[in-house]
Amino acid sequence: MTMLLTDYFRSAPDATWEIGRQLGVRYGVIRLPEDSGFDPAERSHWLPVYQRFIDYGITPVIIEPMPNCLHDHIKAGDEKRDESIERVMRMFPIMEELNIRTICFNWMAYVGWTRTRSDYPERGGARVTAFDLKDYKPSDKAISAEQLWDNYAYFLHAVLPEAEKHGIRLALHPDDPPLPKLGEVSRIMISYEAVRHAVQDTVPSENLGVTFCQATFAMMGEDLYDIIPKLADKILFIHFRNAAGDKRCFHETFHDNGSLDMPRLMRLYRDCGLDVPVRVDHVPTMAGESVRNAGYDALGRLFAIGYLKGILDSL
Repeated sequence: MTMLLTDYFRSAPDATWEIGRQLGVRYGVIRLPEDSGFDPAERSHWLPVYQRFIDYGITPVIIEPMPNCLHDHIKAGDEKRDESIERVMRMFPIMEELNIRTICFNWMAYVGWTRTRSDYPERGGARVTAFDLKDYKPSDKAISAEQLWDNYAYFLHAVLPEAEKHGIRLALHPDDPPLPKLGEVSRIMISYEAVRHAVQDTVPSENLGVTFCQATFAMMGEDLYDIIPKLADKILFIHFRNAAGDKRCFHETFHDNGSLDMPRLMRLYRDCGLDVPVRVDHVPTMAGESVRNAGYDALGRLFAIGYLKGILDSL
């Protein structure tokens, strides 16, 4: 089993950096700075961020998310789209130089991954995020599915030749929650067939694939044991996550306490020959913590990463 154990790290050191290193994590899925002083298209802005990780003993291997200051305009197809696409393409030679070969992106315009509460009670009183459609309060934004597909194709036609030139892979994350609409904002990456079409048919490329967020596909109602083998050659990155419920009403769980059989899924990834980075996702907020960054607070990672390492070792 050669799957690469990673964790998710914000750009400035915090408790998750310490916990990750103490747990033996040596590779990072990193979030770039999002302040106005950082330009993701400028090499000189990347270097001190990259060096901070290297000096700490963490080698960045994936960028997640594609910087929202660019990505939001691209998904919406607004007047800053072309400028933003050009700046994304300027990221690729920097990533190539630093050997960061994958960028995780999504196609959720206006409304990103969404929950209606962050204090849902889980085992022992831990708090997790949850979504209930009846509690969702829509924004005033609107976009159609047709517009989203057009914007998606426009983006791929522009960036994939440059990604191929620099050896950069784009890993598409499905919509979370996978509902056809949130208010008047349409969602399109909401089924296996839609994601398959998005990464195989729209603009075929070996550099385009999937971030397999397993709980999101499960909330779609998909049979993971059927679709993982079908998507295996397109899976570039795995979000190891558990949940309970369905796409209209669900909550996160401890990694051993949801509807997904986590060891069985990891065996399936192995049997499909996957050799990709994997990270735990959406952990509980635990005793002694306040909810500061719901789903990404520090202590929940202790259990989640240890549980994932145990499964990997057992294989």
